[in-house]
Amino acid sequence: MAKNSSFTCTACGAVHKKWAGRCDACGAWNTIIEEAPLSAGARSLGPTRGRQVPLTDLSTEEMPPPRTTSTMEELDRVLGGGLVPASAILVGGDPGIGKSTLLLQAAASFARAGLKCLYISGEEASAQVRMRAQRLGLTDAPVQLAAETNLRDILTTLDAERPQLAIIDSIQTMWADHVESAPGSVAQVRQAAHELVTFAKRRGVSVILVGHVTKEGQIAGPRVVEHMVDTVLYFEGERGHQFRILRAVKNRFGPADEIGVFEMTGGGLAQVSNPSALFLSERDQPNAGSVVFAGIEGTRPVLVEFQALVAPSPLGTPRRTVVGWDGGRLAMILAVLESRCGIPFAGLDVYLNVAGGLRINEPAADLAVAAALLSAREDVALPADTVVFGEISLSGALRPVGQTENRLKEAQKLGFTQAIVPRRSKTGGGEGLMMREMADLTTFVGDMFGAG
Repeated sequence: MAKNSSFTCTACGAVHKKWAGRCDACGAWNTIIEEAPLSAGARSLGPTRGRQVPLTDLSTEEMPPPRTTSTMEELDRVLGGGLVPASAILVGGDPGIGKSTLLLQAAASFARAGLKCLYISGEEASAQVRMRAQRLGLTDAPVQLAAETNLRDILTTLDAERPQLAIIDSIQTMWADHVESAPGSVAQVRQAAHELVTFAKRRGVSVILVGHVTKEGQIAGPRVVEHMVDTVLYFEGERGHQFRILRAVKNRFGPADEIGVFEMTGGGLAQVSNPSALFLSERDQPNAGSVVFAGIEGTRPVLVEFQALVAPSPLGTPRRTVVGWDGGRLAMILAVLESRCGIPFAGLDVYLNVAGGLRINEPAADLAVAAALLSAREDVALPADTVVFGEISLSGALRPVGQTENRLKEAQKLGFTQAIVPRRSKTGGGEGLMMREMADLTTFVGDMFGAG
């Protein structure tokens, strides 16, 4: 073991003097690895004075950054309206989810829009990328390809070619020859991301970096990479579903939490302009345990179906299985139903699923989940033309949620005629919908299921 070696956490980037099983900074287990020191240490700034930085005030008016739009409207939506010059974008997702397919289609689309695009792959040969382009029907797009992992050679090529968009697939395969560690290590990923982002800002080139994710779903490598870039996108979806969600979790040029919806087909990723209709396409008739939730993803209202199943458990500890929602939130809803409404779920297995592979994070889904659980437990189906949303507090009260008008407009557009909402909700966009306002969960249970 080298005396000057350092130990770095791959989850948060914290540096430790010695190896440990648990990182003291972030609490992650088995994430600390040994790294050799950099060949050149930090040098002192010395007595030389730097230049004075020009200052501006908050009232300074600047033009918004110019954007280049593509034919992929869902991608443009997530980016905040198009591609901004000199921006750095990080795209993460599970292996095989379709990241390379998405970015190859994006490169072809931006190239046809007039941008000079380079696609550099560190995982596949150029011939493999061409085979994918043939399958997707993109061979006529003026995209230049390269297969390289040496960071110095890539930067030299980018400096000589001066593209307007460069796609690096992936950042974990890049190798900086002046860093004494293996490709994919924390030091290599940090240095490669720093060099590429710096080049993007200095030369005015937009750079899209592909990042692998860990088993927890986070982008592998140090979290400092996510701080370096301007935009962080996650490409999500279930292998068994054809739907794919491109979600912005950070965006300096647009709203965060915006989503774009795609459908995986034999010819690549097809855009879904109306995801609500697609997520509800297989909902023909009302079923016990099925409830439609009117949610908001970014600026877009999306209607999805919550499905619940409640069955007697042969086990001493009943199962609680959740797909597409927070398991801790489900435990809270079950506790409120039992404590405030007197409806026990002891001795019952509970299964909850969000249809279509979408993941819901907002608390506004509480009431829809409670309705699905009660519907499954009592074997009573809610009317098929009803949407439900609202937040449940620990006291059992129902709280209004934001953007109620947009939720109701989307529900009305898809043919729903009834909405169950918390009392005091702003229902200005619900003309034509019959509103059933509920003050608390006990009232909701009594009115809808005759219990409580």
